[in-house]
Amino acid sequence: MAYKDRIVMSIGGSLIVPNGGIDTKFLKELNQFVRKELAENKNRQFFLIIGGGKISRKYRDAGREVIGHELTRDDLDWLGIHATKLNAHLVRTIFRDIAHPYIIKHYEIIRKAEEPVVVAAGWKPGWSTDYPAVLLCEDYNVKEMLNLSNVAQVYDKDPKQNKDAKPIKKISWPDFRELVGDEWIPGMNAPFDPVASKKAQELGVKVVVISGHDFANLEKYFKGEDFVGTVIE
Repeated sequence: MAYKDRIVMSIGGSLIVPNGGIDTKFLKELNQFVRKELAENKNRQFFLIIGGGKISRKYRDAGREVIGHELTRDDLDWLGIHATKLNAHLVRTIFRDIAHPYIIKHYEIIRKAEEPVVVAAGWKPGWSTDYPAVLLCEDYNVKEMLNLSNVAQVYDKDPKQNKDAKPIKKISWPDFRELVGDEWIPGMNAPFDPVASKKAQELGVKVVVISGHDFANLEKYFKGEDFVGTVIE
């Protein structure tokens, strides 16, 4: 089937595994939301790229405790990648009846998927799952993607550290990249990772950062209504 409306969603692992436990409430809402959208639009196809969440942090901390010092960046990234695969298999299981049977985890060759839901995981060290999401945009010629996060918008500075941080409704790629820098550090907390940002800018992909906890707001985005979030382009 030739889908006319492809939706690429990078889903932050913090939404699925926020504190070491799985957030089944979020997964139920995601399940209901995607199925509702598909029922209303038969030409729609969802690509769900799943992050690792706190699972990788627990493994990282365990490794450091055993060997007495920090793990290498590659090892930290691989722990995160395997966490994304575990989470992705859970999501694919939830959508089993309508999902592509395999998790996308190698991005050199992406086989064209015909199912309405396609689930993807991490790939290689050096970036977060935001980067594979951008690669899927490139492969399927998608020019706008969603980044579901545990924050509602991008801020001009870290709101956890700065009470005067201001939300940003729209920002250019050059200005956004000034905020996040150019280097990926395993486990870094950025609204959209620096390596993925560079690739998205090169491809001319628009990224919409939006809360994964507010599905009513997400529905407004799909309806073309005014929504709370940040548009990066």
